[in-house]
Amino acid sequence: MIELHELTADAWQTWRELRLAALEEAPYAFGSQLSDWVDAEEERWRARLDLPGSRNFVAVLDGTPVGMASGVRTDENGVVELISMWIAPAGRGRGIGDQLMAQVEHWARDSAAHTLQLAVANGNDRARDLYLRSGFRDTDLPGDLMPDGIHHEIVMRKPL
Repeated sequence: MIELHELTADAWQTWRELRLAALEEAPYAFGSQLSDWVDAEEERWRARLDLPGSRNFVAVLDGTPVGMASGVRTDENGVVELISMWIAPAGRGRGIGDQLMAQVEHWARDSAAHTLQLAVANGNDRARDLYLRSGFRDTDLPGDLMPDGIHHEIVMRKPL
């Protein structure tokens, strides 16, 4: 059974566990690196979950956290960004990614957003395919430079 929960700063340890697992298992998929977070203090984890204008969600499969995603308001009026999305290998292929995206999208709509945006690492084809199936499309917006110093993220958007 899959359950979705919204996380607050008080659940920072759950977020920490998932985030570190994500950065270790899929370092190619994130702008942050494991070394950026592995020794982070509790205050930094709490601050990440307390970003103004954000919501953080975790997917729990049979009592074990297996996925996460966040939505954050951007500086662009009406645009919410989907960030930090990751599904543990044990949770893949069960629709958890779809459920997490739907939760962020629901919150974005309730926040009067008209666009949901995300950035995906160039070469992360499995994630990009999920986003395309969910209605996201590539844009010409410049993506951030990845930690390798060579590749840029692909920015995708979905109208709400």
